[in-house]
Amino acid sequence: MENPSNPNPEVILPEPSSGNIFDRNRNLLKGLMISFLILMLLIPTYFIGQLIRERQNRNEEVKREIASQWSGSQNLNGPILVIPYLQIEKTSDQKMISVKRHAYFLPDELKIDGRMDHDFRSRSSIFKLIVYTAQLQITGKFSPLSLSKLNLLPENLLPNEAFLLYGLSDYTGIQEQMKIRWDQQQLEFNAGRNGASHVDKGLYTPLVLQAADLLQTHTFNMQLSLRGSERIGFYPVGKSTQVSLSSKWPHPDFEGKTLPAKQISDSGFSAQWKALDLNRAFPQQWKETQEINIEEGVFGVNLIQPLDNYAKSNRTIKYAILVIMLTFVVYFFIEVMQNRRVHAVQYVLIGFALCIFYTLLLSISEYTSYATAYISSALATILLISLYTRSVFQSTRTAGVFGAFLSILYVFIFVLIQLQDGALLAGSIGLFLILAAIMYFSRKIEWSK
Repeated sequence: MENPSNPNPEVILPEPSSGNIFDRNRNLLKGLMISFLILMLLIPTYFIGQLIRERQNRNEEVKREIASQWSGSQNLNGPILVIPYLQIEKTSDQKMISVKRHAYFLPDELKIDGRMDHDFRSRSSIFKLIVYTAQLQITGKFSPLSLSKLNLLPENLLPNEAFLLYGLSDYTGIQEQMKIRWDQQQLEFNAGRNGASHVDKGLYTPLVLQAADLLQTHTFNMQLSLRGSERIGFYPVGKSTQVSLSSKWPHPDFEGKTLPAKQISDSGFSAQWKALDLNRAFPQQWKETQEINIEEGVFGVNLIQPLDNYAKSNRTIKYAILVIMLTFVVYFFIEVMQNRRVHAVQYVLIGFALCIFYTLLLSISEYTSYATAYISSALATILLISLYTRSVFQSTRTAGVFGAFLSILYVFIFVLIQLQDGALLAGSIGLFLILAAIMYFSRKIEWSK
């Protein structure tokens, strides 16, 4: 029987259950899980980076071994005229004795004209070292010596024991007997410094001088065929030092405080240095007892391989976190938009595939160019992940879209690696556009559902 006091009875139904907390926040929890996986994948990328640096160190070690057999980098210092003299000194027991010392005199003019022919030396077809053979023509002159500047008396000098000193970093680079034409004499160099200082390694040749010869101008001329690796340097020992150098290597790196006038093209480079005694910190003549540092004046050129494969691989893996993060974000968006569920294990497998890309890049680049290694590794990774995506979402179209995204991402990273000066600018603009695209496509996602 109906209740007359309630003519329009309403049936009160229980409110539908809103589900548990995990269902209501599924997208949020999934996002946190993906963020955790991204952080965990930094561990394998770290160890891959360590592997790259280990191989790079091995490369440097092998280069040093090759250089020890061929010749290392060379620094040329000289010629320097060395004249012994006698000096009265007091001993610790207050006795006066005569001690033989050396006085050093630098040439007024020094001119070097040279050509460098480069080549490569390798081991196991993996590790390569750029080497060169330099053909140098060295000329110059010594003006009459200024003995008064050193407070030397002519009677204390021993000109009959004078010798020319020439500094050289690595003796193994000498290809022919080193000779020098001193005025009209043809002299040969001997190994060693003959007791002289201020030169770590050197050669010397005796001079038979008379006291009158010290007040005359002397000219010298020598040809030098010298092997070395990667770098060659020159000391500005002349009051006026001029160096001209050319090579077919198109990637020089000029070093030192004295910079050259240079021309660089794809067919090589040529450079001309000019240094004066006013541009350096050491004098034109000095005594053995004076503190002289001629190391700081050296200048030269380094034949570099611009961003070798190990350096490029090392730069590439620094973008690993960016690649993994963007890949997971896009994968998550596809999952949400298509209302599909992707298991955490599937994300982990995709992450491992992204990490293996870097080991492929490192191993392939040791046998071929970086570009070939990068393209091969990227194509293999994109194909693998795209096929896996097709099986996960059961959609060829989704796999194609995701494969296109990965292709664009790897092309973007490749362009950044090739750039040297504009990498930061291009990377910043690219990341801004990627973020804008992600924000645009995610604007219709209802994150609370």
